[in-house]
Amino acid sequence: MDELVLRGMAKWPNVPAVYDWLSLDRRGQWFIRGDRVSNPAVTAFIGRNFGRDQRGCWFFQNGPQRVFVSLDYAPLVLRVAGAEGAPLELEAHTGKRVATLEGAWLDEEGSLLLSTNLGPGLLDDRDLDRLMPAFVDANGNPVGEAVLENLMDLAARQQAVPLWLRFRESNVKIDSIRAADVPQRFSFVREPRPPAAAGGEVKKR
Repeated sequence: MDELVLRGMAKWPNVPAVYDWLSLDRRGQWFIRGDRVSNPAVTAFIGRNFGRDQRGCWFFQNGPQRVFVSLDYAPLVLRVAGAEGAPLELEAHTGKRVATLEGAWLDEEGSLLLSTNLGPGLLDDRDLDRLMPAFVDANGNPVGEAVLENLMDLAARQQAVPLWLRFRESNVKIDSIRAADVPQRFSFVREPRPPAAAGGEVKKR
């Protein structure tokens, strides 16, 4: 977190938290009460000070105040980074690069979820075409477009498929998952709510 934020937390440790104010969509865009945040400096500031609590609720630490985030799908949105044709690199919407992948899943809508060292992330659907060369078979060979489309369709229907994702030096197996099961599987909350004990400690804007 930013040094300014840490100083604010230390100076005012009991500022009430905020809910139902900030949200993150499936393409990594921040919204404040339904209005998209378009200022790059603001989005970068939010990204640098984005984290999770022990309940699995993700928040933006705005100085001394914790602003909880409503998630359209996952706490991170991942994009393909680097030049076209180069080895696959992934970057979260917060600006941080992914170092490792622990798993990959396709849901019934064809959305690709990745378990990373940064946390669980949804691939931005606009980057799926750029990811295509990284899909491989059991032997590490690239999968043809027609075969890939068929396998992804089967995975979306919750069927096991022989499909892997090549990331750096590893081939990560792709499994099936239902979108509704994602929060429980990865221990996060899509719609944070105040803990019952908070009482009057919570603000809604």
